[in-house]
Formats: sequence, structure tokens, C-alpha cells
Amino acid sequence: MDLGLADATAVVTGGSKGMGRAVAEILATDGAKVAVMARGREALDETASALVAAGSPDAVGISVDMTDPNSIAAGFAEVGDRWGSLNILVHTIGPAAGRFEQLDDSGWDAAFSLGTMSAVRSVRVALPLLRAAPWARVVFFSAHSIQRQSPILVAYTASKAAVTSIAKNLAKSLAPDGILVNAVCPGSIVTASFTENLKDIFAAEGLDPTDPTDVMTWIDRTFHQPADLGRAGLPDEVASLVAYLASKRNGYVTGACVNADGGSDFV
Repeated sequence: MDLGLADATAVVTGGSKGMGRAVAEILATDGAKVAVMARGREALDETASALVAAGSPDAVGISVDMTDPNSIAAGFAEVGDRWGSLNILVHTIGPAAGRFEQLDDSGWDAAFSLGTMSAVRSVRVALPLLRAAPWARVVFFSAHSIQRQSPILVAYTASKAAVTSIAKNLAKSLAPDGILVNAVCPGSIVTASFTENLKDIFAAEGLDPTDPTDVMTWIDRTFHQPADLGRAGLPDEVASLVAYLASKRNGYVTGACVNADGGSDFV
């Protein structure tokens, strides 16, 4: 199926690793011009080279601090100078984990600055570019935890719930412009949060953090919230969904919060 992504222009925030990288790669494979935004220069340069190799006619890594409004504005200004308009904005950024008792006011402020306000600021400065394009789509990454709460993700989840509300509201306010806005709620996905951050914990339990079945086994043991498919998801599986929602082919889905969670929730 042709998604109509050839020569489309796209920004993927958090696009140098994990699910953001997977989204950038699938857009590039379908011929989109892709700008990835993250902080690390080395990872950005490596990602941009990989996107060109995957088929993107133009890929660039732009160093942006998503907690800094000026940095965000400068990043999108660079996109505007390069392409003049923007078809696709995929915002994947989220804050760290933390329990309620561990978070003071500064911790909550940091979670909402990165988890919510980065989305607000990105859309705000991207809107003129999105409106200048013949078609435009926005996809926000929300989270499975907004539907099935986890005590270790209290501020993270609150910030993502706000993002979901913003996505639904923008779907209404931008409908007259023909700009479709959706949120995606990934479940447990095999990313660095498991393969790097939890590798010692997995090793102590005789589990492999790169194996989707072992990841779901650990989640079931720890949180008692397994997915019905019996395994964790892979970044590519989320990226395929995002690619459709972000594409020209998607002409009527807007204001949705779409689960990609292996059957964990049906809200």
C-alpha cells in the first residue's frame, strides 16, 4: 500500500533511538525527507546517515533540547529554512519514571516540561510550516499507562494524559486546516528502557531483556499486567501504525488515541 510518503517532509522528535528511531526509519524507507531532533550530536549524525541509506532523499539530525523553548524554536526554524513547509510532525518525547513520594515540585515541573510542554512548544512553532504544506499530520506519543496506571510512572503518566487531551483538542481546532492529529499509546515495547536500564535486574532473574517474551514475563511478575499476546512489542510494530496515521493515505482518522499494546487494554 502506497502511503503517499515519497518526498513528504517529516520531523521526528526523539528520533535517534528507540521508537522514535523506528518511526524515522520507516518514513525514510518510504521516501520521506526526515529531520530527527535529539540532543546527542554523534547519535544524530549516525541516524541521519542511516536514514539516507534507507531511502530518504534528504535526512538531517538537528540538536534540540526539548526542555528549552528557544532550542525548540531554533530547531524548527532550521526545518523551515531547509524545506519551507512540513507534512509530518511525530513527537515521541517523554519524561523519566518516578514514584509519588520520590517527586518534589521540581520533579513534577521537569516531568511536565519534558513530557507535555515539549509537545505544546513543538506544535506551536511547527504550525506555520504545517499550514504551509498541501497536507499535514501530527502524531503524539502518549502511553499505555494513561489507561492502566503504574505507581512508578505517576508524573510520566500525568504528563502523557495531558498530551492525549491536547491531541484531541488540536484535532478539533486544526480540522478546518485539514491537519489531522492523533495520539498513539504504546504498551510494553522492547527499547533501551529494558535492554539497557534493566539488564542487571533481568540477568538476576535469568531473563533476556532483548527477548519480547522474557520482557513480558518480567512485567507479569512485577506489575501483574501482562499483554494478551504474551510478549512485549517491538519498535517497528509501533512505527508501522504511526506511519499510517502520519501519512497522506490517512484521510479520516483524527482525534484518536490508538493502542499498540498487544491487547493489554481495550478502552
